[in-house]
Amino acid sequence: MSMKHVVVVEDDPLNAMLFSKLLERRGGFRVTVTGAPEEMLRLVRAGDVAAVLMDVSLVDVEWEGRPVTGVDLCRLLKADPACAGVPVILATAHAMRGDAEALMAESGAEDYVSKPVVDHEAFVARLRQWTEREAA
Repeated sequence: MSMKHVVVVEDDPLNAMLFSKLLERRGGFRVTVTGAPEEMLRLVRAGDVAAVLMDVSLVDVEWEGRPVTGVDLCRLLKADPACAGVPVILATAHAMRGDAEALMAESGAEDYVSKPVVDHEAFVARLRQWTEREAA
């Protein structure tokens, strides 16, 4: 069984490193971290990505010359038939009751996790759930 590939779209180097290490060491995932929408799309379109972990509050990230958020990039993925079936999990530090649900509805994402990630086991289990559901 090959390692599931997770793309982490995160512009904060510390969060990117934490997500990457957790997913690789505890989850056994193959992880690609990117802050570039073009790279994210290329990887997902290639067909071997099991899930995308998407930071909601991206800073200095642009698509076609315009600043974009994780919500915008999630919509971009969901609008592309080659990418639409890949589960997107939003990562947000703004998870007040109701906020995450609104972000998911607005973006089309399948799930969300709160930052900072406190329960590492639950975080990895959540990602594993989505990557296994995708493969089923």
